Amino acid sequence: MFVLHSGAPLLQLRRSSSGQPSRWKRVLTAYSLPIQNPIQLNKASSLCTVTARASPRRGTKTPNLRTQIEEEDDGFDDVEGGEGGFQFRGREEERDYDRDPEFAEILGNFLDDPDKARSKMEERLRRKRNNILHTKMGSATPMKVKFNKFAFSNSYIWFEFYNIPLEKDVTLICDTIRSWYIVGRLGGCNSMNMQLSQSPLDKRPSYDAVQGANVTPTTFYNIGDLEIQDNLARIWVDIGTSEPLLLDALINAFTQISSDYVGIKQIVFGGSEFENWREDFTSEDAGYTVHKI
Repeated sequence: MFVLHSGAPLLQLRRSSSGQPSRWKRVLTAYSLPIQNPIQLNKASSLCTVTARASPRRGTKTPNLRTQIEEEDDGFDDVEGGEGGFQFRGREEERDYDRDPEFAEILGNFLDDPDKARSKMEERLRRKRNNILHTKMGSATPMKVKFNKFAFSNSYIWFEFYNIPLEKDVTLICDTIRSWYIVGRLGGCNSMNMQLSQSPLDKRPSYDAVQGANVTPTTFYNIGDLEIQDNLARIWVDIGTSEPLLLDALINAFTQISSDYVGIKQIVFGGSEFENWREDFTSEDAGYTVHKI
């Protein structure tokens, strides 16, 4: 007598050609096994087959069973029991990405006209540079600082990056310049009133309010918007008074940004022109953007 699990599928009994019950062959067919994912039907080329064969001797109460399990790995990681049969748990499905007709056209024209294909690829990178994700780290090379006929009342400040800054980098740069302008506008960077930094370190700090109130104030007059063109940027400033502490504060902040966040090759104070800056490139497709300060 054979005892099978109650959750197993139906058994098909087949007699031998002689019609004697001495030899039985029970074949467990798994065509009714539930498969959760229809895609796995293409992966399952064979299923488990269990064959139980009884002893040919008559009068044997306990048959000699031989169970043979043939299983082939067809992309299934595990088999679990469940209601109504077995459940196969397949591997994670591979993602199916849509084809990019624009990229296919660029590759198709590469052999016929390499220059045209290269130009289209550069244009594509400029338009989609904000969607391209890659690791962005600072530069271990110290940032260079140069002065080129800088006037506090009317000058540009130029930034040259090692790479085209990402959107998060532009946000950080704009926030830094905006904070610098607010502190300067409120007179926070006044080198004529530095009582604490000039006091001796071995004594308790003290502050003279009357002296601080009578110091000539330094006010940041005006500032323009940040203009970016590929890996170059510039901003117009009207600091008003000749206050070097304002420049030191800006240089110190961008030195840290260049080291930890986005590499800055150099900062140039002054000059109406800069190498590789094109005044006629004023469209976003050409890599030009303006950010409000």
